[in-house]
Amino acid sequence: MITQLRLLRNIGQFDSVSSGANITLGRLTVLYAENGRGKTTLSAIFRSLASGDPIPIAERQRLAAANAPHVVLECDGGQAIFQNNAWTRTLPDLVVFDDAFIDANVYSGLAVGTAHRQNMHELILGAQGITLSQQVQAHVDRIEQHNTQLRTLEAEIPAAERGGLTVDQFCALPSQPNVDEDILRVQRQLAAAGEQDPIRTTATFDTLSLPVLDVAAIERLLAKNVADLDASAAARVQAHLNAAGKGAEAWVSDGMQRVRQDEGDNHTGPCPFCASDLSASPVFAHYRAYFSESYRTLKRAVADAVSAFTRTHGGDVPASFERDVRLAVERRQFWSRFGEVPEVNVDTAAIARDWKAAREAFEAALASKQLAPLEPIQLPDAARSAAAAYEAHREQIAALSSELQHANETILLVKEQAKTGNASALQTDLRRLQATKARHTPEMTPNCDAYLREKAAKARTEGLRDTARSALNQYRTGAFPGFQASINNYLQRFNAGFRLDQVTAANTRTGPTCTYSVLINNQPVPVAGGDQPAGRPSFRNTLSAGDRNTLALAFFFASLDADLGLASKIVVIDDPVSSLDEHRSLTTVQELRRLAQRVGQVIVLSHSKPFLCTIWNGADRIGRAALRVPRDGSGSTIADWNVDQDSVTEHDRRHALLREYHQNGGTNSREVAESIRPVLEAFLRVARPDHFPPGGMLGQFRDRCRRQLGTPQQILPQALVDELHDLTEYANRFHHDTNAAYATELINDGELTGYVQRTLVFATR
Repeated sequence: MITQLRLLRNIGQFDSVSSGANITLGRLTVLYAENGRGKTTLSAIFRSLASGDPIPIAERQRLAAANAPHVVLECDGGQAIFQNNAWTRTLPDLVVFDDAFIDANVYSGLAVGTAHRQNMHELILGAQGITLSQQVQAHVDRIEQHNTQLRTLEAEIPAAERGGLTVDQFCALPSQPNVDEDILRVQRQLAAAGEQDPIRTTATFDTLSLPVLDVAAIERLLAKNVADLDASAAARVQAHLNAAGKGAEAWVSDGMQRVRQDEGDNHTGPCPFCASDLSASPVFAHYRAYFSESYRTLKRAVADAVSAFTRTHGGDVPASFERDVRLAVERRQFWSRFGEVPEVNVDTAAIARDWKAAREAFEAALASKQLAPLEPIQLPDAARSAAAAYEAHREQIAALSSELQHANETILLVKEQAKTGNASALQTDLRRLQATKARHTPEMTPNCDAYLREKAAKARTEGLRDTARSALNQYRTGAFPGFQASINNYLQRFNAGFRLDQVTAANTRTGPTCTYSVLINNQPVPVAGGDQPAGRPSFRNTLSAGDRNTLALAFFFASLDADLGLASKIVVIDDPVSSLDEHRSLTTVQELRRLAQRVGQVIVLSHSKPFLCTIWNGADRIGRAALRVPRDGSGSTIADWNVDQDSVTEHDRRHALLREYHQNGGTNSREVAESIRPVLEAFLRVARPDHFPPGGMLGQFRDRCRRQLGTPQQILPQALVDELHDLTEYANRFHHDTNAAYATELINDGELTGYVQRTLVFATR
């Protein structure tokens, strides 16, 4: 849509006009201009904008202008600027009906020439057929260009990267976010399929572990003693036993078992060796505590702890752990080729070092406890630190073992897949995944994207070609009969006294052409003067100028009807009616109103105010605009046009003047008084047209009404005749043909107000 005429400079009557920048054009725009003010220049600008041809503007450069034409139009989608003999953009959906259209497509002067018939052929098929024919060829040429470009782009996609796929297959590969993981997975499956026997025989991961070092339990043991045996007594017993020689402790212990015990489990009676009374012996009480069951239990607990600690942490246990780690490393190396397996990074040297330190520290503590069972022993800080370091290793190994046990699930799946693995299918999958990765690399993506864009563009072009070819074939079969029917339909609406007949296409050496006849009184009249001898009816002598203009307008409307893109069209129509066919103006107005509802925009230019006012008054108020081209010095300018003001008739104005005076009074009393008679005359010409013809006088009508009172030909009843007499008598005082001094007649406001009221009442009967 064209929304504003921003600048018209150095073209036709327009010197440097920018006033149009403040006026917005509507979906229906009417533009009034007197002849010679620039209406045809505007049509030329629109025709140039439609095609991009600069000649219609260049040949209208303003005379004596130092600079070239410059035009700026505001349009949907941005400005269209004509400068330096070229447009910055064109509006191909813009079509113009003007003298140039008629001269090119219908007739020139009084004749329809060969060029007209050829252009008419293009006009008939050009709405769809010729355009489609040209489109088909253009699409074919474009497809060949696509093929050339595709071959060039295909060469930029090496076969080595495609993995045996065609370029189309390769470029169509969708992106896979985890393609590297998928490639690795298939590579492992492929490797597994080739090593079924080793996979079947290789074991899964065993559990890895380090023995628990129960620091708390050992500390509790080291802290134990015997409640009724203190250290000093134990020392005296030990000193006595040492003095007794080798094996003394066992000898005494055995002897203690031979002393008689009372019911309280106390040793009583004489010494089994010398029969002395033991109750008087100072050392016997110490022996009794020393060789008690509690003491023996403590010693056994310490000995058992030493034995258990040695079994758990000594001997071949560290070496066995190192062998287990080596075996896990070897199995990890094997299974990592076929699946996700955690790393086995175990510093066995550090473990052995910390383990040894902890073991030696705890063995020393237990040995000390064995030597002095009754002495509570505290673990040294070094022992605790060594135990903590060892515990950290033990937890690390436990976590690793858990991961390896979880990996066993993957290994079992690999074993299962290896049984049924299809190496050929896996190889195909691997090549496709590798091609997918290559397809979406930064180096290859632009090439593939360009190829796909070109491929899609070719497909679209092929679709357009097929559509245009089908539409052309369909249109050719009915275009000419349909166009003939459409033109005749418009000729009938325009009340033309002729029709067209035998609208057909013909091929000549100079190109396809269109032939038709004008049917008048059911007699065909050839359009070409050369087809009939001189002195016989022909196009030049059977159609008036108005008829020829009507035919051209019918051709134009019919061509619009055949346009499938009509809804987006901008239609400019320059003076569709002339003084010779004003009897068709209402039909033309009606067609223009209907057209405005079917296209994107209609701009009507005319020198006829009544014609434009009629369009305006019946059009949708939303989206309409009106402009005029008034004189501006020696040139023209663009201005708003108040169509409503120009649409008001003189009778409407006078009637409004009387109403205003009756309601509000005013200072224009003489003009009001002079308006009474014209208002009465206008009313009676409409109310009694059979008795008050145009040119009749009010007094004559009044006298006729009086003469025919009481007769069968009575016009008005007595009361109205009397009222008309009084009103006429008053009104004649202010009319030049009944009162020579009408201009100086005195006016009384009260009297005038009364007669104005009576006039308004009379004119409503």
